[in-house]
Formats: sequence, structure tokens, C-alpha cells
Amino acid sequence: GDQRRQQVLLLPTWQIAPSLLWKMQVPHLARYFRVITYDPPGIGGAERTEDPAAFELDRVVDYGISLLDHLGVASANVVGLSMGGAYGLWMAGRYPERVRRLVAINSAAPEWAFAELPTFWERRESYEGWEKRNAHYWREHYQAFATFFMENVFSEPHSTKPIEDAVGWALQTTPEILIRTVANHALLPRLPLDEVLRRIECPVLLMYARDDRIADPATTRAVAEARPDWEMIEFEAGGHGVNVRNAVRVNLEVSRFLGVPPPKRRTLRRAMARRQRRRALYISSPIGLGHVQRDLAIARELRQLVDGVEIEWLAQHPVTQVLADAGEKIHPLSSALASESAHWEQAAREHQLHAFQALREMDEIFLANFMVFRDVVRDGTYDVWIGDEAWEVDYQLHENPELKTAPFAFLTDFVGYLPIDRNEDSRESRLTSDYNAEMIEQVDRYPRVRDCALYIGDYDDIIPERFGPGLPRIPDWTSEHLAATGYITSFEPSDYADVRAVRSRLGYDPDRPLVICTVGGTGVGEPLLRKAIAAWPLIFAERPEAHYVAVAGPRIDPASLPQHEGLEVRGYVRNLHEHLAVADLAIVQGGLGTTMELTATRRPFLYFPLANHFEQVHHVAHRLDTHHAGRRLHYAESSPEAIAQAALQALATDTSGYRVPEPGGARRAASLIAELI
Repeated sequence: GDQRRQQVLLLPTWQIAPSLLWKMQVPHLARYFRVITYDPPGIGGAERTEDPAAFELDRVVDYGISLLDHLGVASANVVGLSMGGAYGLWMAGRYPERVRRLVAINSAAPEWAFAELPTFWERRESYEGWEKRNAHYWREHYQAFATFFMENVFSEPHSTKPIEDAVGWALQTTPEILIRTVANHALLPRLPLDEVLRRIECPVLLMYARDDRIADPATTRAVAEARPDWEMIEFEAGGHGVNVRNAVRVNLEVSRFLGVPPPKRRTLRRAMARRQRRRALYISSPIGLGHVQRDLAIARELRQLVDGVEIEWLAQHPVTQVLADAGEKIHPLSSALASESAHWEQAAREHQLHAFQALREMDEIFLANFMVFRDVVRDGTYDVWIGDEAWEVDYQLHENPELKTAPFAFLTDFVGYLPIDRNEDSRESRLTSDYNAEMIEQVDRYPRVRDCALYIGDYDDIIPERFGPGLPRIPDWTSEHLAATGYITSFEPSDYADVRAVRSRLGYDPDRPLVICTVGGTGVGEPLLRKAIAAWPLIFAERPEAHYVAVAGPRIDPASLPQHEGLEVRGYVRNLHEHLAVADLAIVQGGLGTTMELTATRRPFLYFPLANHFEQVHHVAHRLDTHHAGRRLHYAESSPEAIAQAALQALATDTSGYRVPEPGGARRAASLIAELI
């Protein structure tokens, strides 16, 4: 981070977790401070050692001071969790001139880790509960202990992801290292706690969760009694891992205490003041450019319905490119958003993307981006927030409903996570059911969060499945909780009825068959694009009069793609829907936006759902089946020869049987949103 900023040192905790435990805090704090983290000996990037002296509390504190010395930092704000809270107290007591402010979260007393429990060395026939805090159990069943421990760290329901992360972190160390970090009185600090508390000079914020199963909340309360001049915050829930399970509130309280500066410019609204213009903040998902195209259509209708409404967009690339082309106003903090597209591209393999797992792995990205959203709405005055699959906003507003200061309209074109492995006993089935159950519980508990919830489609487009065993049917629940708008296209299909005229306007020869291959707004579709290009010479041999256009999109380099006679390779194409609307054939991925645009204009198309992508494999495929549109192919089973053969057949496809979506979806959506303004 910027060395001119104040420094924040995030302390390590017990050697069962590395500095990654701060992943929910670092992005937010790094926007205001220079953030420093380090791993303690025995885990993460630190040295693997079994020397007990390396784990002494005083020595771990000294590691932190030495790091500040190495970085040339005279003093820093310090934050610690669990054992890190103890490290922070002793650091502030031993080195008062080095600690500007201290935050201690769910602090564990040093005796918690270092007590010489007789049962720690006792071999048993079986181990129940905390009897698993045992050297023999660790050596023989270390992963089982790590799972037990992390299930107590993250004791709230629906904590599968943080437990999974933390168990993975715990496996970075070994039972022998962990044994040497505990059960040894020589590891205790030299200064007693009461002396440490007397020596601390800096402001201190104590935080703890009432339901902490690891560190006794009485420890924090006793410290607060000894130093009544310090701040203390009690969380009703959140468990020992409150920095993850209640991350938004922890971030806000930590940044407030450390002195995040207020915005330089603010608008204060008087409740009864007369205002000439209404303002909307629109959050558009970057996962597929179909979102922003329909969002622009809704925005156009909203401007017709609400005179003078100002719409500002919070978005990231490639959505920002489309918005800029359309002349829309993009909020400057959009540049602070963590890239979702880059994450999906990194998670993808050759034409496969486990979308549900990719979404789970986005927890820190979602949290970081919600914190940006929160700063945007804190500093600006909006009459409505509109979120098109803005999952991070929807989730965190349900978790923190007190942060909602404007009506919220939520839009989505699918409801419910579905497993690829359909066995009800599979791990994936259990996880998708758990995520669905959490969403249902959130909406039931706080129905006021979604002032307007819209399903982009018709109710009969919804896949006839359950959210999971014992959970409602998806169509039934959706029809009760979301209003169906019909599908939303960014254009009026009848405008493209004169195919020859539109082709001429776009620069195509109206007498040549037009084939377009496009793979969306991310780089995930590059393998399909390359395979479809490899099929072109075979198509060209049979139909030499055809014109083939391969669209690389905004995140694939066109120059990296092969060239063939009769093939035109383009990069990002503005208003691509116009080109697809007059194509004789489209070859596409299985995304909903592009396939439904092709359905609306009755164009023949081949589509290749990404393997393991639950939305494309289940939701989109079902919807296209109900519309009798397109031909589904499997990438892994489709050679260039097979694609060429399917393309030649599809060029002659009769599309009169398509069930075309009813027009007016954007108007219906905008009308419902306008009621909130």
C-alpha cells in the first residue's frame, strides 16, 4: 500500500491459521490504510519449525515489531483476533510507542493456548468434544480435529465456506508443530496481564461475540472492567470467527475506530425538501454482457416513466465499456471494485466452469465490493438502488438490514442453485441446498429488504425442481416472492425484420449467408471460439459463399486467434445483438442473454453450455427447451468436424416453432421500479 498512509498491522493468531484469516478485512482497509500482515512460524509462508521457543507469545510479538522495523514503520494501528488479540495487548503494553490504536477481537487469554492440561497427553479409546484437544488425537486424526475446531470457530448455521477454507488452512501445518505451540508454560508471556493493561497508553477497541465457543467472552469483559476508558462492542452473534460471519460490521467498526476520514463532499437531504430530480444507483452484474444490455433497456424505460431521473452506474469491466459506449454515467468508485470476470476466467478450464463453486470462492470479492457499494451510498443520495444479480448487495443487506437507506429493487433471471451431481447425498447437493436454505431464511426474515423483486422471464420458464430436500419447489417459491416481467431484450425484434436492409446497414453482403460465433463477455469461451474457428474451413468447403465472423469480445485478444480464408475475426463489437439478429446461424455458449436474443429474433443457433455450469446446464437449457429454441451440443463430444456438420444442418433450420418471448419486459420492469421512486 501507499507508504504515506497510516499503517495497519493485522496480527497473526494461533498457528492453525495463516494471515489469510484477514481476507475479509484487507481489501476494505487497504482502500484507506497501508495494510501489513505476516504469518506466524509454522504455517502459511513462514518457516516450518518444531522449536517451541519460536511460538513464545513474547517472541511472536517481537516478530511483529521486527517487521515494522524492517519496513521503516515507527508506529502502526494494530488489530488482532483470538490469540492475535492477546498478541496485540502485549505488543501495546511492551511497546507503547509503537502502537497508535489497538483493536482486539474475541481475544483469547494466553492460558487458553498454553495451559498444561493433563488430558492433553492422555491416550483414550475414543475422543468426544473437547477431548479432541489431545496430542494423540492430533497425530492420528489431525484433519478430523481441524474440522471439529473450525466448526466451533464458525458455529453459526450456513458456515460451510469459512469452515472449508479454515480446514484447508489448518492442513498447511502439522500435528507436531501444533503440539509445540500449546501445553507448555514456557510459552506464556513474562509480563502478567494486569501489568500489561496498566502500561497500555493508546486508545483500544475491544470486540467480542456473545456466542464465541473458543475464547471465553468473560475474558474481554474482564479487560473492559479493568480499563473502563476503552471502547467495547458486543456482537449478539457471529461466533469466534465474527470477522467473517459479521464481516461488514467488523469492517465498519474497525475503520471507524482507526479513523477513516469522512468524504470530502456530501449531500445532506432534508426529509421534506422539494427536489427536482430523482436519482437511481444501478448495479449491473459483469458475468455475461446480457445483464447490462437488459439493464440499459430498463434504464431507457425508467427515464420515460420518471421525468428527469438521473441514473448512475456502479459496475466493472466489461460492463463499463458497454455503458461508456451508451453515454451512461459511471460512478468513479467503480474502479475500486474487485474483478468478478477475472475470477471466473481463473476458475475456468477448457470449456468448463463449476459456477457454483466459483460463486462460493467469490466470498471475499463479494464482501470487498459490498464495502465499495456501502461507501457509494453513504456518500451519495439515491432514491432507489437497482441490482441486477447484485448478489453481494442482496446478501449483505439481508445480513445487515440496518444499512438499507433506500428502496432496493433486485433482479435475476434464475432462482436456486442446483447441483451438477444430482445424488441427494452428494457433497454438492448438500451445499447447494444449504445456500438455498439460507437465502429462503433471509427473505422470510427480512422481506422488507427487497422492496421489488423481479424475475426476468415467465413463470413457466422456471425449472420444475426443488431448492433441496425438504425445501420448497422453485416455481412455487418464486411465484410468491418475485414478480415475473417476461424476458427483457435490449431491442425491439421487429426492428430487424428486414434482414437485407439491416445487413446492408451493418456492412454485410445481404446475399451471402452470415455465420457468427460469439462466446460472451469473459475469456472463458476462448476454447469454444478456437474450436469453432477450426470448424470453419470445413463449412467453407461446402458453403464457400458464406461469411464467417468470429467475435472475440472484450477480454480475448483477436490477434491471438487463427485466420482462415472467408473468416473475419473481430474484437469487441458494439451492439452485437444487431449482428446476431440478422445472422443465418449463430454458434454461442450457453449463456441466457445471447440465446434468448437469438430466440426473440428466430435465428438458428447452436449452443454449448459450459460443463459444470449449473445455470447454463440446468436453468438456461430448460428455458430454451420451453421455447423450442436452439440446438444443444456438448463441447467435449464435439470435434471441429461435428461442429461443421451441425452448422451446415442448422443453416437450413426452420425456426417457426420458436416460442418467442412477449415484448414489453423492460417496460414492465421499469414500471415496477418506478413505483419505488
